[in-house]
Amino acid sequence: MDENELSRRVIGLAIEVHNALGSGLLESAYKECLFYKIIRSGLFGEKEKIMPLVFEEIKLDCGYRIDILVENKLVLELKSVEAFNDVHIAQTLTYMKLGNYKLGLLINFNVLRLKDGLKRIVNGL
Repeated sequence: MDENELSRRVIGLAIEVHNALGSGLLESAYKECLFYKIIRSGLFGEKEKIMPLVFEEIKLDCGYRIDILVENKLVLELKSVEAFNDVHIAQTLTYMKLGNYKLGLLINFNVLRLKDGLKRIVNGL
């Protein structure tokens, strides 16, 4: 399954989570529920995936963590904020560059309709 199909499936699962929980909860609640739905759907997922920073020949664990990585292809950065800002986009792009991933979804669950809280981010590699 390519990144585009994978993102469609994950967006569907995120919508299910949002419909069930609504907005206004902490990011951690949405993360746990979405991770559960991803695993239950038969997809492989890793929660809080550590992303080391390689500087010269040194691998540094600086605390970078992808919220959820799906099928070792799709980066999910989850938020529960009033609105996205440039830092959220930069954070997602940084994770994608560190792991050499092509596609990421920035998802804000603090919206009335989840489609208003979705941002697809493509890494030109």
